[in-house]
Amino acid sequence: QVQLVESGGGLVQAGESLRLSCAASLSISTILSMGWFRQTPGEQRELVAAISRTGTTTYGNSMKGRFTISRDVAKNTAYLQMNSLKPEDTAVYYCALDRLGENTYWGQGTQVTVSS
Repeated sequence: QVQLVESGGGLVQAGESLRLSCAASLSISTILSMGWFRQTPGEQRELVAAISRTGTTTYGNSMKGRFTISRDVAKNTAYLQMNSLKPEDTAVYYCALDRLGENTYWGQGTQVTVSS
């Protein structure tokens, strides 16, 4: 069973930064991808950013230029650097991991709250 442990959420003011971390219980060197999604009450979960096994990155439209996803393969950890945060970035952020032939694994979620 794959486990993903997120950390780094919290309460910040608009314009400030946060870095989220997601530590996986397995080697991420051979997974398909790892990423972050976010969700607010009553809304669907949306893609924030993802990074593939080869290092290719993908971002949600409203995050481009502000958020950066990265990974440390030696630590089996992915990071999400969030800059210039806005109140509309307030959400629960979930780490996700995909392996070939398996369903997506999800972390427990971490709350990010941005005050105006």
